[in-house]
Amino acid sequence: MPERLMLLDTASLYFRAFYGLPDSLRRPDGTPVNAVRGLADMIARLVGEFEPTHVVACWDENWRPQWRVDLLPSYKEHRVARAVADGPDIEEVPGALEAQIPLIREVLSLAGIAVVGVADHEADDVIGSYAAQASMPVDVVTGDRDLFQVIDDAAGVRVLYIAGGMKNLKIMDDAAVVAKYRVLPEQYADYATLRGDSSDGLPGVSGIGEKTASSLLAEFGSLESLLQAAQDADGGVSSAVRAKLAGAREYLEAAPTVVRIVRGLEVPSLAEAGARLQLPGKDARARLEELAGEWNLGSSISRLLKALDPAA
Repeated sequence: MPERLMLLDTASLYFRAFYGLPDSLRRPDGTPVNAVRGLADMIARLVGEFEPTHVVACWDENWRPQWRVDLLPSYKEHRVARAVADGPDIEEVPGALEAQIPLIREVLSLAGIAVVGVADHEADDVIGSYAAQASMPVDVVTGDRDLFQVIDDAAGVRVLYIAGGMKNLKIMDDAAVVAKYRVLPEQYADYATLRGDSSDGLPGVSGIGEKTASSLLAEFGSLESLLQAAQDADGGVSSAVRAKLAGAREYLEAAPTVVRIVRGLEVPSLAEAGARLQLPGKDARARLEELAGEWNLGSSISRLLKALDPAA
C-alpha cells in the first residue's frame, strides 16, 4: 500500500462529534459519551475510506497562544470562558464535552493513534509543520477553513473538509479553493486577513469583503505586495482601497503573523510518534473492549478496531 499520512485536527473533530450526536448517549452513571463515540466512528470511516498508513491526532496544547494574543488581542477572544490571573485563558467548552476529553485521549492512545501537540502552539501549527515536512502525500482532516492555506497539489497535501458533516465531506485541493474563494491556497491566509474571520476574532479591513479581497490578491499576488503598492499613489491601488488599508495599518502589521500557520515546529518524526497504523496489541485491545462496555461506547470501538486491522 502506498504511504499516506492523515493529520487530524482533533478538537475540530470532537467538537463536531459532540454537537452532531445526541447527548442522550451516556454511560450508566450519566456521563455523556457522544463525542467519544462520534470521534471513533469518524476515524474508523476516514481510515477505511482514505487508507492512510500513518495517522497523527494533532492536539491544541494552547488553543489561544499568548504570542498570537500579544499581536492581536481580539484573537479568539469571544471563545474565552473566563480569565485566569497569570495563567492561560480557558476556552469555553461545554461541561458535557470537557468530561469526555480524558477518555478521548485514552481511546486514541490505546488504539495506537499518535497524539502530538507542541507547547504554546495550536493543532493547526502541528498540522502545518507535519504537512511541510512530510515525505508522503498528506490528508488533513478538519472542519476549519484556516487549514486551507496548507493545501498544495505539488506536495500532495489536500484537506478533507468536514464542516458539512461526514456525509458531505469535501476534498479540497488547489482547484477547489480557487473555485470557492478565487484565491490560491498559498494566498488564503492573506485573504482571511483582509476579509476577516469572526470565528477567529479577526476584524479584517473595514470595507474589504470577500470579492474585493480576492480581486486585490489576484492583481497584486500577496498582501505584502498590495501594501507596498498602496504606499505609492501611482502603485495601481485605488484611493478608496488605499484609505481602507491605511485605516487598518496597525491590524495589518500584526494579523499576518497571527493568521499564518507555523510550518517549522520541531515535531517528533512519524516513527518517534508511533504514527504508523497497526492493530493494537492484546492488552490494549482488551482494555478498549473493556472501556466500550464500561462507557457504553456501543459498536464504535469495534468499528475503529476493524478499520485499524490491516488484515481486515
